[in-house]
Amino acid sequence: MDEILKALAAALHGEGPAVEISVDGNGTATAVPVETPFEDAAVVVRTSGSTGTPKATVLTVDALAASSMATAIALRGEGQWLLALPLQYVAGVQVLVRSLFAGTRPWAMDFSGGFTPEAFTAAAGELTDKVRFTSLVPTQLQRLLDAPSPETLAALCRFNAILLGGAPAPAGLLDAAREAGLRVVTTYGSAETCGGCVYDGEPLDGVEVRIDGDGRVLLGGATIAAGYLDAPDAEDFFEEDSVRWYRTGDLGELSPDGRLTVLGRADDVIITGGVKVSAAHVQAELEKLDGVAAAFVTGVPSAEWGQAVAAYVAGPAPQDPDRILNAARAVLGPLAPKTVLAASELIMLPNGKPDRVAMAGLLGERHQAE
Repeated sequence: MDEILKALAAALHGEGPAVEISVDGNGTATAVPVETPFEDAAVVVRTSGSTGTPKATVLTVDALAASSMATAIALRGEGQWLLALPLQYVAGVQVLVRSLFAGTRPWAMDFSGGFTPEAFTAAAGELTDKVRFTSLVPTQLQRLLDAPSPETLAALCRFNAILLGGAPAPAGLLDAAREAGLRVVTTYGSAETCGGCVYDGEPLDGVEVRIDGDGRVLLGGATIAAGYLDAPDAEDFFEEDSVRWYRTGDLGELSPDGRLTVLGRADDVIITGGVKVSAAHVQAELEKLDGVAAAFVTGVPSAEWGQAVAAYVAGPAPQDPDRILNAARAVLGPLAPKTVLAASELIMLPNGKPDRVAMAGLLGERHQAE
């Protein structure tokens, strides 16, 4: 950790090259120097790859500084951070970057046994600052709140804020967290925006949000990345009236007071039998069913329908796919999934995001077999 912090600090102060944090098969992280064509580049992070091939995103010193300052303003102060996410992804890197800008020392939990409530609780107990923060993904918070020990609950309640991002959080999980007295802040963003840049629907200081004519979310301001290392001229980034913008892959809407609601991915609209179906809507309805803790919905190739709605559902107890199908039909009617796979958990990437490619592949195979 010390060597990584030194390399990051040098990059942020212009005293060393940009770095990418690499994690080997044993979980050992190292800071690897990277040459980029972008001025003032400090950090290269890979997108999660949850929807395809990961992209190497280049973040500048100014973008990271703007993100760190805006985060401190939103959280009403700087403090000590607990690292509970993989370092090769933007949310993990940002724990270290914010700590460096704040002049505080982060503490990393022990991942040798995977993410467990016991390891998280032990790491949280090592924090010394009165002001404490951590970043989690919904799957991690769910594990922490499934029959939590008094020690785990006490540790969670001591955080001034728990940033929750990486994937949409089920309403039931947020309700459970708030009933337990946790200060949860839902975040929206990506590697291309230096991580979360919209907190609880409200843009951070200096961040602009708008919706284009196709309903797609556009994010602008000082936190936007310089571009992709392997595609410097990518059309995802553009400038307008001296503001740098990133065109996301998400659909959204803005309330009259500027609050953002993310409706789902632009490619999550499934056209089945000539009818447009929102995968996000189907997912939300499935997650309301008894025994379903999380769901992933996608379209799979179908000889009959063109695309068929398919769902991968997860719950703490063994699920009967036929029961879920019948319950879904009662709620969704013709929009209900044609194919369901059930498991104890969704398939996840190392950064805690759903592995959409893997689950879509399994659902496609199951649908064809049926």
